Amino acid sequence: MLFPLTADAETLPRFTLGRVFTDWGIDPIPFIVTVWAVGLYAFGVYVLRRRGDRWPVGRTLAFVGLGMGSFSFVTMSGLGRYDTTLLSVHMVQHMVLSMVVPLALALGAPVTLALRTLPPAPRRWLLAVLHSRVAKVLAFPPLAFALYIASPWALYFSSWYDASLASAYVHQMMHIHLVLVGTLFFWPLMGIDPVPGRVGHPFRVLLTLMTLPFHAFLGVTIMGQTTLIGGEHYLELREGPMGAWLPPALDDQHLAGGILWASGDLIGVLFFGVLFTQWVRSSMKEAAREDRRLDLQERRARFGG
Repeated sequence: MLFPLTADAETLPRFTLGRVFTDWGIDPIPFIVTVWAVGLYAFGVYVLRRRGDRWPVGRTLAFVGLGMGSFSFVTMSGLGRYDTTLLSVHMVQHMVLSMVVPLALALGAPVTLALRTLPPAPRRWLLAVLHSRVAKVLAFPPLAFALYIASPWALYFSSWYDASLASAYVHQMMHIHLVLVGTLFFWPLMGIDPVPGRVGHPFRVLLTLMTLPFHAFLGVTIMGQTTLIGGEHYLELREGPMGAWLPPALDDQHLAGGILWASGDLIGVLFFGVLFTQWVRSSMKEAAREDRRLDLQERRARFGG
């Protein structure tokens, strides 16, 4: 059953930056996902501390604050309220869900936390899932890259986006989908959790660089479109009370394409910087280990002589 979007979207007041922070609403599926994810993560940290183990505060802040915080903010704040009214607002939401949230969740290392805190039986189940053929196929870097690149094209150039505008259920599941696809791609690249699909630092950097032109190309394509994405829905809104303040639909679509292009490149470059820093640190640690190994061999050779 498809649940239609409420009629409230037809009577929203003029969109302003202030309304992003003051106009809140609750979408059931993102709300439930947020409560469960934060609750389970917090319980895992509590279990570790109760037995005297430490868990980095930075990881908790990354998962709970930046990751799930961003997820709940873009789906339940004013961005969530206006995401079916302005394509440009939806595009901000899209980029946060597909890039910022997955990266932050990966930095939180929830799989590592789960493996350290779960009882023996659930821990074996989790390990079985991580080592399963399905997990290895889904996390295969070229496949994850293809899914990540193809997903937004499928969203905006098929009937999928129209369906998300017509159904609250499809709309909310689209949010979950964006996070899941982003997670499949970015999680192995971060290399923190023991998940399938992890590759060496050079390949991580290469995959990240390869995403940049695809985001730019999609953004430019949307900016150059003369056919409206979700045109029936957005034109109908402009025939109602909100027509007095809504910008021309095509102008808003061009702005949305620019947001996708600019934010995709910006976040991609920042992530590239993180990966490059990891690579340099890993190389320095490897060099230090090799120096220690050679020093030990030299001492043994002297002693043996």
